[in-house]
Amino acid sequence: MPAPEVTLTIADGVAEIALAAPERLNALGPDTLRQLSAAYTAAEEAGVRALVLRGEGRAFCAGRDISGVDPREDDVLGYLEGLVQPLLEQMSAFPAPTFAVAHGACLGVGLGLLIASDVVYVADGAKIGSPFAKLGATLDSGGHALFVERLGAHRTLDLIITGRLMSGAEAVAGGLFSQAFPDAEVLDRTRAAAREAASGATEAFRASKQLVRQLRDERVGLWASMSAENRAQAALCDTDDYREGFAAFQEKRPPVFSGAPAGSEPAGAGA
Repeated sequence: MPAPEVTLTIADGVAEIALAAPERLNALGPDTLRQLSAAYTAAEEAGVRALVLRGEGRAFCAGRDISGVDPREDDVLGYLEGLVQPLLEQMSAFPAPTFAVAHGACLGVGLGLLIASDVVYVADGAKIGSPFAKLGATLDSGGHALFVERLGAHRTLDLIITGRLMSGAEAVAGGLFSQAFPDAEVLDRTRAAAREAASGATEAFRASKQLVRQLRDERVGLWASMSAENRAQAALCDTDDYREGFAAFQEKRPPVFSGAPAGSEPAGAGA
């Protein structure tokens, strides 16, 4: 039986999912995408309070595995629309904070995995961009939307047409992702952030994830977003974590949050 190409471990409320095909730079074929989806489902069912996604070996993910693809018979729509996009939507909707570790090559679908994560910590030496013009292909998995929103149209097309790859430090400086760290530190930094998030106010984090999704995907305006914030805050008043946070502040002690079961949205977070 072949070794799994995706592994899942859970400890202390934190799930860690690893892409485990380093011999091909964790490039993703259909079976690997299905394994990745199953790992996210299992982590959600376990009720974890944070999740880390990383890649084994020299790269996070070099994109789609095209080693055995015949371009004359390629069902690219079945791959991208049938497998990749549903997975990315599933990842984005995960009901707890998610962190991704970007190192080495982060290309194509690999870039999409980063886009679908809540927080991305990037190794200084990571390589991010769109080298696919040499294949007669284009950037996919949400890359156009991310690049145009953060970098503008001219820089986006420059990266796509020239095939130049950004370093991790450059990508963070351009506003693509959260923070850049030395290659040797980025995994430990990400794990530490996930552990801290797992001890935090999970329900409040989930409300913020929903509010951010509305701003990104529905392009709601300032006052509509503020109204949604107000309702989310009112709903949080009924949670144990809200009461604990206020009590800890008033008693001048660190809060001890219990979190909330995965799978239920705060009632006020919707538009």
